[in-house]
Amino acid sequence: MPHFIIDCSQDILQQRTPDELMDAVYKAADGTGLFAPNDIKVRLQPYQYYKLGTGKKNFLHVFGYIMQGRNTEQKADLSKQICNQLSELLPDISFLSVNINDFEAATYSNKALINPENSDQDRHFGL
Repeated sequence: MPHFIIDCSQDILQQRTPDELMDAVYKAADGTGLFAPNDIKVRLQPYQYYKLGTGKKNFLHVFGYIMQGRNTEQKADLSKQICNQLSELLPDISFLSVNINDFEAATYSNKALINPENSDQDRHFGL
């Protein structure tokens, strides 16, 4: 936790490397102080086939999924920080957007939470 998934048009990878894009998102998320650096996960999925509006050539969208508990201002700042980092890398992009969604703690599970030795239900148990 958190997870940041970058969807983008394939041509974006001709402008910047996957590592540059993922590092920008990671750096922005880490810079907010909302997450432990070792918890941040970033993935990238380029698309070969897509349709955009007239005159638009490319896109990048970041889907952010974080554990509930942050307020609207914190989530808005996170979104803006990610957008700012990527905007610097891709000044001529047609569409650049970010949205942040909450995971519900009550419905979230991971390997640590199902460990029978984890009596305190610590999401980071054994990591």
